[in-house]
Amino acid sequence: MLQTERLILRQPRASDLKHWQPFFVSDRALFIGGGPEQDEGRGWRAFAAKIGHWELNGCGPFVMELRDTGQPIGSVGPWYPAGWPEKELSWSVWSPAHEGSGYAVEAVRRVRAHVFDDLRWTTAVSYVAPENRRSIALAERLGCARDMDAAVPDNWTTFVYRHSNEAG
Repeated sequence: MLQTERLILRQPRASDLKHWQPFFVSDRALFIGGGPEQDEGRGWRAFAAKIGHWELNGCGPFVMELRDTGQPIGSVGPWYPAGWPEKELSWSVWSPAHEGSGYAVEAVRRVRAHVFDDLRWTTAVSYVAPENRRSIALAERLGCARDMDAAVPDNWTTFVYRHSNEAG
């Protein structure tokens, strides 16, 4: 578990699924494989992958939980399933009500320090769909640099933003 001023970052739990599902079947999840054409089963499997990532890799995406209410509002953290070209820092904010409040920036900064300092990663990237303006803005706000030469998962059309161990 990690903490920030406003968030607790913890492993996902089965009880988080009810907060994840509405996000996964919304337009907001199009950039991570979700969307209105997806169903409950696909959302369940995608969430199970988050939980399984911890078991298989010893770390994984944290659930962002508000410290004052305990409400899960998104996920952020290590993501490198089998076949991924590089270790990724992923993020998603599950409700529009929590966007624009700086939660994702706060969480990514804390998790980035964790992966570089505690997990001893030497590099990290974030894969961002070219149409995902909010995530591009977040990557830039985090001080990430676009890496035009980096490999991408499964030949996707995606931007690769490289995190610096020194980035703010």
